[in-house]
Amino acid sequence: MKMLLAGEFVEGKKKIEVKYPYDGTVVDTVPEAVEADVEKALTAAVEGAKTMKKMPIWKRVEILHKTAKLLSDRQEEFVKVLIKEVGKTLREATAEVQRTIDLLDLCAEEAKRLHGETLPFEAFQESVTKRGYFFREPCGVVVAIVPFNVPLALCAHKVGPAVAAGNAIIVKPSSKAPLCNIMLGECFLEAGMPAEALSVLTGYGDTVGIKLISDKRVRVISFTGNVQTGETIAKNAGIKKLVFELGSNCPLIVAESGNLERAVDATIKGGFALAGQLCNSVKRVYVHKKLYTTFVDLLVEKVKTLVIGDPQEKSTDMGPVIDEDNAKRIITWIEEALQAGALLAVGGKRNFTLVEPTILLEVPKGTKLMTEEPFGPVIAVNSFVNFDEAINEANSTRYGLQAGVFTSNIQEAFKAIEELAFGGVMINEGPRYRADWMPYGGYKDSGIGREGVRFAIEEMTELKTVIFDLR
Repeated sequence: MKMLLAGEFVEGKKKIEVKYPYDGTVVDTVPEAVEADVEKALTAAVEGAKTMKKMPIWKRVEILHKTAKLLSDRQEEFVKVLIKEVGKTLREATAEVQRTIDLLDLCAEEAKRLHGETLPFEAFQESVTKRGYFFREPCGVVVAIVPFNVPLALCAHKVGPAVAAGNAIIVKPSSKAPLCNIMLGECFLEAGMPAEALSVLTGYGDTVGIKLISDKRVRVISFTGNVQTGETIAKNAGIKKLVFELGSNCPLIVAESGNLERAVDATIKGGFALAGQLCNSVKRVYVHKKLYTTFVDLLVEKVKTLVIGDPQEKSTDMGPVIDEDNAKRIITWIEEALQAGALLAVGGKRNFTLVEPTILLEVPKGTKLMTEEPFGPVIAVNSFVNFDEAINEANSTRYGLQAGVFTSNIQEAFKAIEELAFGGVMINEGPRYRADWMPYGGYKDSGIGREGVRFAIEEMTELKTVIFDLR
């Protein structure tokens, strides 16, 4: 597949192989962009930004709605590509495509609400002769760096708001899953996006990525990925607006009054969707001592019913992780926890990239599973005696994306809301819940800024203040 360079689909001398995670076979190849490609994309984007700024909102709305329609028309094609390049199950891929269609329509509607407000100068004696207001303008050139795990929807979470706000955009997909990003770019072009305002550059972070993020012509960098890469971007970006979603080690607390059945379901859905490779996956579960044995028994019983295998099969509940290196790493982290004293309740083995859904009990605090982001199908389930202990344990990592709490006690609910250091606190829901219109992002090392259509648009616009003196 060719990459999209300033509205043109181009080849490259070197190729990157895109492999099917389930069996390692090559699905397709994409070009490895070079420095000249990056320069061409940036030069075009500067001109594209001028075009986009002048484009009336109704036209941006039209482009977004048309793109959603084109994606809907090619839905089956996109589903197949998502399965092949990410290893998503048929159900997961189908859901992601539909989510992206809805997301683009939502971006179109939110573009209509892009406005400012008047300022109350008469409230201050020294300013009674002043009248003024502020409004939002596009930032200019936006760079979107997209991860492999939810490549279509998370690309749309960056491109959609950028277009709604009137920016030019350069997409840098993951080298592991670039295909659907190129296809989405094709849909945007067909829908009327100015050619110079959109590029999808395939390549590696240490070449293409570093050139893009360090260039002064770029005003916004929207990145989803790990903390280490986020730190590298921040160190090299210079003075730019940064929107980072950097992952987490999300906790779920089950209080004594919590609904066990719902908590178990939230743990399974939140922990094993996409083989646990989601930033808001359930990774640490803290269960009240009185409920612990029953919770674990129910959880293990349901985990054993999950069908693991070929993501193309309709019956498959969970597919592979992205590659064998990550599969090996996950097993190593599981073994570290077991050696430290954790107990294995179910799972713990792998076959190539298929890692069994794994439950570990009473995992010690200092292990990687409890402190870092596992990004795989493994969940630690620990017990607690009092609610303060659970809150403290939930807050104990450097991450703070989302947390879930199951309780029927209103005091506990509000204590969790006030004391959990997370960007999202879900009461009687798991941390994996996300609505695309809500502000989404984290505290601490989980990120900077917020995604979610309206909030991403705000991150991708500049405020301009206008003042008249009537004297």
